[in-house]
Amino acid sequence: MRQQLRLSKHRFFKRAIWKTRFIFWGGAVLVGIAAAVFALLGEKADHLYRGWYAQNPWISFIITPLGLMLIVWLTRRFFAGAEGSGIPQTLIAIEGKGGRKLAEQLLSFRIAIGKVLMTVAGLLSGASIGREGPTVHLGAAIMYSLGRYVHLPARYLERGLIMTGGGAGIAAAFNTPLAGIMFAIEEMARSFDRRNSSMILIGVILAGMTAIYVHQDNYNYYGTSPADIDFGLMWLGVVVCGVVGGILGGGFSYVLINGARLLRPLVQKHYLLVAGACGLVIAGVGMLSGGQAFGTGYIEAQQLVSCTGNDSCTVEAGLMYPVYKILATMASYLSGIPGGIFAPSLASGAGVGNSLGVLFPPELASTIVILGMVGYFSGVVQTPITAFVIVMEMTDNQDLVLALMATSLIASGTSKLICKKPVYVALAENFMKARLLAAETKAGK
Repeated sequence: MRQQLRLSKHRFFKRAIWKTRFIFWGGAVLVGIAAAVFALLGEKADHLYRGWYAQNPWISFIITPLGLMLIVWLTRRFFAGAEGSGIPQTLIAIEGKGGRKLAEQLLSFRIAIGKVLMTVAGLLSGASIGREGPTVHLGAAIMYSLGRYVHLPARYLERGLIMTGGGAGIAAAFNTPLAGIMFAIEEMARSFDRRNSSMILIGVILAGMTAIYVHQDNYNYYGTSPADIDFGLMWLGVVVCGVVGGILGGGFSYVLINGARLLRPLVQKHYLLVAGACGLVIAGVGMLSGGQAFGTGYIEAQQLVSCTGNDSCTVEAGLMYPVYKILATMASYLSGIPGGIFAPSLASGAGVGNSLGVLFPPELASTIVILGMVGYFSGVVQTPITAFVIVMEMTDNQDLVLALMATSLIASGTSKLICKKPVYVALAENFMKARLLAAETKAGK
């Protein structure tokens, strides 16, 4: 017994172990700071574009297409690998596809900086994108690069550091530590890594706490929901929002995956033309929505979640808002610019719930909005546990836990009938095929 205690004490003070802990936890704090700064820059860019649009709506037909074309050119020229959400690139690095060399390229500091700058530029151009996926990429890149810098063993580099960085990115982006943990397990690992479990959990929590401290406010991402509960009608809402959200979310993922695949040859030859055309679509949809389809969708989602059933809560785009937002998000992603689909999908889901709310009594308006949000989001990403935990933490409403769980599971199951493969896994495969096509085209020249 004494010998075991001595060994345990010796292991506790072992330099190599504390070196690893320092990288995991110190890196997580750095991710939290970087994510908070990223959030502030993104919010400022979003507000600037909305201000320009308010002064002259027609200016969107100039700023948005030209902005997207410039971003795509800069990304391909200086930050190749930073395009899209960033979660597919992180999954590729975790699974070791393409080898160590590709992982080092995708998770380099240069790519991380480019991801932040180009995503902010996308919001400044009115694109319907989020910063949460890019923050996952940013977090994974920071942790992976730190691990390489201090020469940690390969077993930590391959999974533990990247999982911690990705989960920390979600925790810091949404201020939802529990959701960050679930995302790291459910989406990125698909299993739990017991060897690194404690360091991963602490790292994710530290990132979330750091982001909250930088913001100087333990805020909820979408405010506090005044959701009321009528258990009979609520469970009807669970079924309706789960099925409808699953169909729409699965349909969105199906179009996104196959649209990117079909456009791949055209993008390879005429990427500026594709980006410009997508920019015009975004500008047109944005104008139809009265400007509501631009940006992350944070403002619209917050307004809907905080709704108490009064007319003043309804967004100007009304029942068509989710359609506009979904179309703008599709066009933004297919343009090839860096930017995620997390926040726009949550906003689209809130719009779906708002539209479905007309079928229910006014006092259930906020409840149906939240159920619609989790239903559509779970339908898109097909990670039901992460989806309901994110929405629960963001809306500060623990009374709806069981309803959120049920809606998320129904939506995820319904979505799989339409889109067989999870969106980020499929997009990772698309990314690898696009790289292969680019390499073949280059070799042919």
